[in-house]
Amino acid sequence: MKILLKTLMLKSLLLSVLVFTTAAQAQLRVEVSGVGSTQIPIAVASFSDEGLATQQLSAIIKDDLTRSGYFKLIDGVGVISETTSVNFGDLKSRGAEALVVGSVQRLSDGRFDVRYKLLDTIKSSTLSGFALASTPENMRLTAHRISDDIYEKLIGVRGAFATRVAYVTKAGNQYRLEIADADGEGVQVALRSNEPIISPAWSPDGTKVAYVSFEAKKPVVYVQNLITRERTVVANYKGSNSAPAWAPDGSKLAVSLSRDGLTQIYTVNANGSGLQRLTSSSGIDTEPQFSADGQSIYFLSDRSGGPQIYRMSSSGGDAKRVTFGGSYNITPRISPDGKTLAYISRREGKFQLYTLDLASGQEQRMSDTVKDESPSFSPNGRYIMYATESGRRGSLAVVSVDGKVKQKLTVQAGDIREPTWGPFMK
Repeated sequence: MKILLKTLMLKSLLLSVLVFTTAAQAQLRVEVSGVGSTQIPIAVASFSDEGLATQQLSAIIKDDLTRSGYFKLIDGVGVISETTSVNFGDLKSRGAEALVVGSVQRLSDGRFDVRYKLLDTIKSSTLSGFALASTPENMRLTAHRISDDIYEKLIGVRGAFATRVAYVTKAGNQYRLEIADADGEGVQVALRSNEPIISPAWSPDGTKVAYVSFEAKKPVVYVQNLITRERTVVANYKGSNSAPAWAPDGSKLAVSLSRDGLTQIYTVNANGSGLQRLTSSSGIDTEPQFSADGQSIYFLSDRSGGPQIYRMSSSGGDAKRVTFGGSYNITPRISPDGKTLAYISRREGKFQLYTLDLASGQEQRMSDTVKDESPSFSPNGRYIMYATESGRRGSLAVVSVDGKVKQKLTVQAGDIREPTWGPFMK
């Protein structure tokens, strides 16, 4: 089984190398299918004078709400500012339960004054609203923040439209660690390398990304500051250095190292100091993930004869097996509320995304694809992003935790892998 696990890890790496054969395009394309169990009818008016800005705010908000799967857009309401008198009776007759209105004004310093209101058309009242001074470069972010507010006021859960994702693409012989908005726009390249880049992981404050790079002709764990671009070597020991995962307070990372023989779990400070070994098993222990409260670490081990997911204290010690459904469960990811485990399970020859309710033990298959990997929860816990493969081409997919809404993110002529969803931005 150890050989099998090593073979799988090597195969995964080789696939990453082999499938990245065509040039990746700059932007992701998002395809949405399915709807939420409940869809709220909502009208989004064109904002007054939004043509002054470089981005059409109302269009971005509509796209965000549609992509979530939990809203039904009512079209044809025209231009309405936050100061315009609204005909609620007409909106109610058209089925709208909520209305988004707003305006854009250019300020003397080059920024834009964006004002927005969310109205309850049933009660003819104001549910929310705010004003933001936005630079031209941040207009998309401003629109996403409005979408977040709408989502939270109407769904009751904080929106995640203003968050970012990280993933790896391959263009020609070049690997790229890319950062994009959650809707795939605003792509920025954090690192280019002619050697593979794998396992990106966001710091809790969203300013850094840890990853494994093979640019030294061996796997080395780095932490890169996304603002200064400064890089720090966190783990460069003999053998394999892999699978970095941040502690919730950002002070340290859990990593998998083979420096002492079999791959085991260690923690290391974010500056590379203070290495501490946590596991000493007779199997391979890897893919650590801290729980949201930082008290536990979930990890993969083949100590019971096959790859299964275990949980131990974040300071090490005895581990308790968590997964029992199926003989092959890997890549644990814990939801932000700590109640749900996402993982990849191999059953009937298919590698698919599953979730496990940790309280009830209830499993749910979340994907209908067959070569899934690298699940990652959105910071509000409502969606799971993962990589999948079809026809030797990698793409990213997103599924709501109830399994009803699915999105597929692709680049026009390339492959993308290793997604990880960033935290809420402060």
